[in-house]
Amino acid sequence: MALIHRTTLKPTKLELLTSWLPSRPWYGGAGDPKLAKAGGFRLDDPQGEVGIEFMVATDTAGAEPVSYLAPLTYRGAPLDGAEHALVGTMEHGVLGQRWAYDGCHDPVLVAQLWALIEGRVQAQAQSITDTVDEEVTHSYAGAGLTSTQIAAPATDDADGTRLTAPDGSILHLHRVLRPAPNAASLLPEGATGHVSGAWQLPDGTRAHGLFAALHAGARS
Repeated sequence: MALIHRTTLKPTKLELLTSWLPSRPWYGGAGDPKLAKAGGFRLDDPQGEVGIEFMVATDTAGAEPVSYLAPLTYRGAPLDGAEHALVGTMEHGVLGQRWAYDGCHDPVLVAQLWALIEGRVQAQAQSITDTVDEEVTHSYAGAGLTSTQIAAPATDDADGTRLTAPDGSILHLHRVLRPAPNAASLLPEGATGHVSGAWQLPDGTRAHGLFAALHAGARS
């Protein structure tokens, strides 16, 4: 169970993301982002060592607000071989120095995300300890369990991030979020699993949308 600490972070998560987002191929802004925390959820690391957060941050710098999904992991020491995925370092008021990574490149987050899709773990509230996030939905229609190990590094392009499993299944993470009446309406044809969630729009309304879609190997 992840313990949520009420303490300080220097720099803050949003400050780290403000510097990092413009370097991503799926970032659509023209200049420096103006970010606000809009929602998200957490997953627990079974070993209790790595913080796992799926943060939604909304950029209001442009003509229209854009909400981005940022899966993040927080570690007490650098992750070997993941220098390219480092979002930044920060000083935690309780835990000391923390290394924040793009979680799509962190095997702990990837394993737990696969477990969420398969229904083996539950999404946890972003800011409340030991509380299930009832707004996160997931499904899996595969035959048996998928692997918890990716076969290749995560790849980023203008459409988001893709993770590939040993059986050829592809998990597509939607980095630019689009509100929809229901997540099912956004599922691509042939999708065999999904994760959806909720976030707050700048006008105060609650939005729901697709965070990730899983495609079986035969259709990848």
